[in-house]
Amino acid sequence: MPLQMAPRRRGKPPKHFADLTPAERVASVEAMGEKPFRAKQLATHYFQHFTSDPEQMTDLPATTREAMATTMFPQLIRPTRRLEADGGTTVKTLWHLFDDARVESVLMRYPNRTTLCISSQAGCGMACPFCATGQLGLTRNLSTAEILEQVRAANKSLAAGEIPGGPTRLNNLVFMGMGEPLANPRAVIETVRALVAPQPEGFGMSARNITVSTVGLVPAMRKLADLGIPVTLALSLHAPDDDLRSELVPINTRWSVDEALDAARHYFEVTGRRVSIEYALIKDMNDHGWRADLLGEKLNARGRGWVHVNPIPLNPTPGSIWTASERAVEDEFVARLRGHGIPTTIRDTRGSDIDGACGQLAAEEDDE
Repeated sequence: MPLQMAPRRRGKPPKHFADLTPAERVASVEAMGEKPFRAKQLATHYFQHFTSDPEQMTDLPATTREAMATTMFPQLIRPTRRLEADGGTTVKTLWHLFDDARVESVLMRYPNRTTLCISSQAGCGMACPFCATGQLGLTRNLSTAEILEQVRAANKSLAAGEIPGGPTRLNNLVFMGMGEPLANPRAVIETVRALVAPQPEGFGMSARNITVSTVGLVPAMRKLADLGIPVTLALSLHAPDDDLRSELVPINTRWSVDEALDAARHYFEVTGRRVSIEYALIKDMNDHGWRADLLGEKLNARGRGWVHVNPIPLNPTPGSIWTASERAVEDEFVARLRGHGIPTTIRDTRGSDIDGACGQLAAEEDDE
């Protein structure tokens, strides 16, 4: 697959309440002949009660609530398949968008936290050959509201106790689903702003519990740093040398390993947030001890205490010629990085049996 920076499809979804700023929400309800305070009521239903159902909006006038909800909350995504793993605590949902583009999100509940992995594009144009999403190509960018609807649905499910363990709330959110988040910067940034805005103007999440992943779009990484929103940045590196990384991560032909690492270091300097380096371990491809040493040397050359490495055992994808590293090789890779003083933690691969782990999202339909 070639790199694809522009989407094939540019159709825009209907404007949704979640696309609007607080001032625009007020203007919209006033344009419908309603009082300005109705905007806050709608925001409370959406961002605090996680509903867009007019039947549940009993504080709105019965004569206008249906019209208000229909206008402000058009259906943007609909669930068409749900797969569960880990005793129901990992749930992958296939969503159809208004134009029948497809995306997936994965909700994971752990003993002490919950994490939602969301999509920011339908497909992906980055063409990484070991990633199922990358082999789809890019269909289109998602709107702010299409991304936030994935979050609202997860919040609603958790609050209703639909995930084993009883009612709870969403703690962590990662932009590690389908798509390259920084190739859709406006919608992703507006989504982050809505995530961290206090309820009822937003979901009231902590920016420190939100991770934005990128394969290394250097200019966008620097712009994200300068916004001053202290989310965690995750750089999908996968190789410390340009020859191999250009094969595994084609965007490296535009911005090299060193340029990507410099931008990551800049992010740390501006925000004070430690950067995560994601590294899929591929058998006999990028798991050599000398590559671990080279990675450690390059990270330490840019200072200490600014980075954390997450090696990820490669998750299987249909038709792939590559497999995960042997456990002994994985252990050696980790040991070498730690020997350089680099904090290193193997990434959890929950959801791999339902193709819900890193690199496996392909938005496939049922065979039936």
